[in-house]
Amino acid sequence: MVEHAVVSEAEWVEARKRFLEKEKEFTRARDALNRERRALPWVKVEKAYTFDGPDGTETLAQLFAGKKQLIVQHFMFDPGWNAACKSCSFWADGFNGYIPHLAQRDTAFVSISRAPLEKLDAFKKRMGWTFKWVSSLKNDFNRDYQVTITPEENASGEAYYNYRMSGTFGPERPGISVFYRDGGDVYHTYSCYARGLDMLNGAYHYLDLTPKGRDEDDLHPRMTWVRLHDEYAK
Repeated sequence: MVEHAVVSEAEWVEARKRFLEKEKEFTRARDALNRERRALPWVKVEKAYTFDGPDGTETLAQLFAGKKQLIVQHFMFDPGWNAACKSCSFWADGFNGYIPHLAQRDTAFVSISRAPLEKLDAFKKRMGWTFKWVSSLKNDFNRDYQVTITPEENASGEAYYNYRMSGTFGPERPGISVFYRDGGDVYHTYSCYARGLDMLNGAYHYLDLTPKGRDEDDLHPRMTWVRLHDEYAK
């Protein structure tokens, strides 16, 4: 027997209309937050970064591919790993379809990891992905944007992440950074980490609409259930 309130259609509609007002309030608050995010100050990127990718060696500015805006997915893939992070891969399964739409709004998209290019290419082929993925193995990009943790920090159990000191759980962490290009100058405009990445996972938000939701409350850690998409039982 389902242990949930079951009512008439008319009662359901009234309950839904009351909840819709809360959803509208949330939407308006989110719109206001987005406007405030866009008004944040920028930082000029002074350091020169070069990356290894499918188009050879490229600078950060070249990753814009002629666009004004660049979204970088900091993808957890340590050079010593044989596969990328399964949670990052959960997000990445939605990337392919975004690229042409982002391009129409003057925005390029790229994933960046520390693993060497040959590992990125092999894993991308396995997963069936086509988005651009470059290696930062030869530069400090991941470290500078808070997503690579040093062995010393891991040993101490504390590192700077998400704009504060926090515990460590390995050499790599997830994040997203956004950049803007004005002529030859590149500016860092935004980064987010941890639960700040949540809204970028469409599958999670579809699950949020269902009666069971994400069904993770009894899991520790929450994403224990996630697998690479080719590793789920058929």
